[in-house]
Amino acid sequence: MSNSKDNFNMADLGSSLPGAVAALNAEDRADLVNALKNKLQNLAGQHSDVLENLTPNVRKRVEALREIQVQHDELEAKFFEERAALEAKYQKLYQPLYSKRHDIVNGVVEVDGVTNEVTIDQVDKIEEKGVPDFWLTAMKTNEVLAEEISERDEGALKYLKDIKWCRIDNPKGFKLEFFFDTNPYFKNSVLTKTYHMIDEDEPILEKAIGTEIEWFPVKCLTQKLLKKKPRKGSKNAKPITKTEDCESFFNFFNPPQVPDDDEDIDEDMAEELQNQMEQDYDIGSTIRDKIIPHAVSWFTGEAAQGDEFGDVEDDEDEDNDEDEDEDEEEDDDEEDDEDEEESKVVKKKSGRAQVGDGQQGERPPECKQQ
Repeated sequence: MSNSKDNFNMADLGSSLPGAVAALNAEDRADLVNALKNKLQNLAGQHSDVLENLTPNVRKRVEALREIQVQHDELEAKFFEERAALEAKYQKLYQPLYSKRHDIVNGVVEVDGVTNEVTIDQVDKIEEKGVPDFWLTAMKTNEVLAEEISERDEGALKYLKDIKWCRIDNPKGFKLEFFFDTNPYFKNSVLTKTYHMIDEDEPILEKAIGTEIEWFPVKCLTQKLLKKKPRKGSKNAKPITKTEDCESFFNFFNPPQVPDDDEDIDEDMAEELQNQMEQDYDIGSTIRDKIIPHAVSWFTGEAAQGDEFGDVEDDEDEDNDEDEDEDEEEDDDEEDDEDEEESKVVKKKSGRAQVGDGQQGERPPECKQQ
């Protein structure tokens, strides 16, 4: 989105529409279209100097194109309106299916065909309810999330019962909810992560907010306890202990924060912060767009195979690009060699030594952008 107040883009309009509102009524739609026309008319006045430089015939053609643009923008406004209503409609239709999934995964209900008969092999085994480690397995199968989950995290994520998401309208964005069973790691039954967006269609992230986790003593997974033996001859015989931050999926609930004052960060810090926020959003959007709607496919690994096929195609495209670059470089090298041979021939024919010839006077190779 442009920072200029004078610029206008229909994408800005779409991002300003809430994701879960009902369709606009006829009066509201008319107001919206009129507002668009007024804005376009204002823009016409601001850029009149461009039109003045055109010939009369070209100017008439441009005016006709602008009328077509108005019609396009009216349709686009309706598209954003209908898309918002359609998303809201299907989010409601998904909910009963998600509820059924929750009940099966957590053993609240039993599916047809499951018997209570115990075989000889299962006599000493405890009957498992639902689908154990369902969400942990689904998340670990995804490449983006697997990098975030440490071995220490797995014990706590085994207690994850469900993950949900919903849109928020003020401020605009979305919220993830992680529901946990009673566990020995933390008190919270629900951990949330909320993303505030400046523009959902881009998307442009303003900030992210996570739940403060209430860890039980010595159970914090985002920190590790280090013990150091006292020096010989030290009066204090007890080992020195200190805590140190460590990698953990649960750092996801303590996202990077943008300082209130821009002067507090330099260019390097700003770039690092941007990378951290992009990675954080990537994790959140992966959970929202991939894990929640297709959880069982990630649990079985089917979704991961689909992702791998996509990666293979991307890799092939990259390999082809690299081959083309190599071919171009070889052609350039051959041309450079030919040029050098021609220059040597010219010098021999002239029989004169030019100023700057020799090693110091040779033309440096061209710098090519890859």
